[in-house]
Amino acid sequence: MVPIAVPMTVNAMNKEIAANNPDKIPAKCWTATVLTLFPEMFPGPLGQSLAGNAQKIGIWRLETVDIRDFARDKHRSVDDAPFGGGPGMVMRADVLGAAVDHAATSGDRIIYLSPRGRRLDQALAREFAERDSLVLLCGRFEGIDQRVLEGRGIEEVSVGDYVLSGGETAALVLLDAVVRLLPGVIGDRAALDEESFAHGLLEYPQYTRPQIWEGREVPEVLTSGHHEKIRAWRLRQAEELTKARRPDLWDRYQSAAKSRG
Repeated sequence: MVPIAVPMTVNAMNKEIAANNPDKIPAKCWTATVLTLFPEMFPGPLGQSLAGNAQKIGIWRLETVDIRDFARDKHRSVDDAPFGGGPGMVMRADVLGAAVDHAATSGDRIIYLSPRGRRLDQALAREFAERDSLVLLCGRFEGIDQRVLEGRGIEEVSVGDYVLSGGETAALVLLDAVVRLLPGVIGDRAALDEESFAHGLLEYPQYTRPQIWEGREVPEVLTSGHHEKIRAWRLRQAEELTKARRPDLWDRYQSAAKSRG
């Protein structure tokens, strides 16, 4: 008789992963709290792969707060027409203020995902990863009442110069960028130093087996075993890619190099 595999519960799975990875569990768990109208969108892809495993063993924790729980009428309304007229609806200050007050504590850094905010980059992601927690506010409709941002000291962060249907997708992008930087999430920490933006440059091209594919060969230097030549080649490639594709990054990289002497 073939034994039937019994599905493991989430709690049992978490215990098993933790038992097999005791050295990866930090003394303190990094916590992300997301305020959203759609809590079911989380953890989404963050529940898989490296981020998912890290969540299961307690490296980081994700909490969601349903903004509609703080609505003040039986219809659970969270938005209203904008003063001054115009299209669309605006999320109400009284509802959002109550939700933020519930989720955030003194000293928390509260981030509103907004296309008019500071651009998310690797330096900002590291900054967030060095904290103990982060509160993310996901907007919808035409945005949120400005008084909430001012009254609660909320920062605005953008994931790019484009418009999304809501802040949830942007929050997932931000969290992915931050969580992978937490100690214990990526086994080889040296890999983080080789990535794009780690030193202000885009990452160099990568190659693996087979050595020849459709007549295309791996650059000879990468199979030479000469580590100094490989490092020099990778740096040169990273510089050429950055100069060609991201002149803004290239200018900052050159300025930083000049300031270092």
